[in-house]
Amino acid sequence: MAQNETKTASPSGVPLLKVENLSVSYGHINALKGVSIEVFPGEIVVLIGANGAGKTTLLSSILGITPSKAGTITFDGQRIEKKPVDKNVRKGVCLVPEGRGVFASMSVMDNLLLGAHHNLQNKDKNLERVFGWFPILNQRKNQVAKTLSGGERQMLSIARGLMSAPKLILVDEPSIGLAPIVVNDIFTILQMLNKEGYTILLSEQNAYKALKAAHRGYVLETGTVTLTGTAQQLLSDPGVKAAYLGA
Repeated sequence: MAQNETKTASPSGVPLLKVENLSVSYGHINALKGVSIEVFPGEIVVLIGANGAGKTTLLSSILGITPSKAGTITFDGQRIEKKPVDKNVRKGVCLVPEGRGVFASMSVMDNLLLGAHHNLQNKDKNLERVFGWFPILNQRKNQVAKTLSGGERQMLSIARGLMSAPKLILVDEPSIGLAPIVVNDIFTILQMLNKEGYTILLSEQNAYKALKAAHRGYVLETGTVTLTGTAQQLLSDPGVKAAYLGA
């Protein structure tokens, strides 16, 4: 698949997600220091930064896995920073974790059904949609997940998240450990989902691929947002080029 670069969304109206002055600590380590970001409906927004910059912590804090020390998280008009994970999933947030997190000893179908555990009334409709987007998973639905290739496991991880019918998809480092041709496929899939109406917040070390797919981005360095702009602005920024684009 060729990566499609058509991007039409632009920030307008009320943000679907608004993070304000978020701080998170692990013991004496300040993982996030007053981070503020916004994601508007219909956008792909990318978080760029090196390992340890705080990207994964930010995503896990939004879902409710990692508690915050200070700050607010507003999703779809409601504060969620103190809400449990299952409530946030029911509200419409899903996380596709780093490392192609699937249940390796379970079948592809069982992995997908786990993603629909709180939305079982719509599972057949959602399965039909997921199999339409990921026909390879339909072919392999009875296979044990650990027998899939790395790219197929990443597709399964994304598809499992989609089974919850989310309004916002948090995707953590989807390209890590994958061959370049598979990375192209994954980013094409994310752009296709965005065109289907899904809003995506993406954490990614492959800054070039991510910015080519995204509408806007934030640069995180040691737990702080140091730069934000449109994808094109960040692609053209000399500091971003030097630090993240190998230029």
